[in-house]
Amino acid sequence: MTDQVVFPPMMSGHAVTGASDAFATAQAKAAMGCDAGLIVYNLGANSLSAALVFAPEVPLSRAMSMLPTCAVGFQNALGALAPPEVAVHLEWSGGIRVNGARCGTFRVAASDTNVDEVPDWLVVGFTLPLWPESDRPGDTPDATALYAEGCADVEVPRLLEAWARHTLNWISRWEQDGPRALHEEWRGLAHAMGEEITQNGEAGTFMGVDEDFGMLLRDSDGITQLIPLTSLLEIS
Repeated sequence: MTDQVVFPPMMSGHAVTGASDAFATAQAKAAMGCDAGLIVYNLGANSLSAALVFAPEVPLSRAMSMLPTCAVGFQNALGALAPPEVAVHLEWSGGIRVNGARCGTFRVAASDTNVDEVPDWLVVGFTLPLWPESDRPGDTPDATALYAEGCADVEVPRLLEAWARHTLNWISRWEQDGPRALHEEWRGLAHAMGEEITQNGEAGTFMGVDEDFGMLLRDSDGITQLIPLTSLLEIS
């Protein structure tokens, strides 16, 4: 296995090591005016983390669609590299599910939280555990790691490269054709659709998403409320 990572045109890479946080580093570089398409990544011994910098041209409420875009790109990448029996699904809030158990998560931050304004930058990142934190996986049945799920042959640099390619493809489709194709792909991968969940302290049935991927949550009285995707923003 080689750690050399090759990104597609329009993207560039910046490696960090040790305890360096790829997500925080990407935000810092975005704030300093780096080019869009920069991927900051950390090929750690126990986890893979990466973050992609965007320079949105639409208001934050629409730009937030880059969170599910990056998540779908990851699902497509891992789905292509993992054995066919490995199931990869996505939580609305950014969580990654491998064979039903939590296996990492996506995060998002922006330069501004005003949903009606175009932010200077937006960063979407993820962390994927490679090895379980303990040798007693039965103690945490709802949490797993990549190599504990039959993916020992998945090379981390190749997974990172594949994520970049698939994500770039979905970004291009979203820009050229609108959100319909992304919505269709995401709905087929969504975890807990139609089930009872709790999100942002609200309980109800997860009915789907609106055009901008806001969650539609129906409570026990049959009232459906909208939880905007911007509620997942981390304050930078």
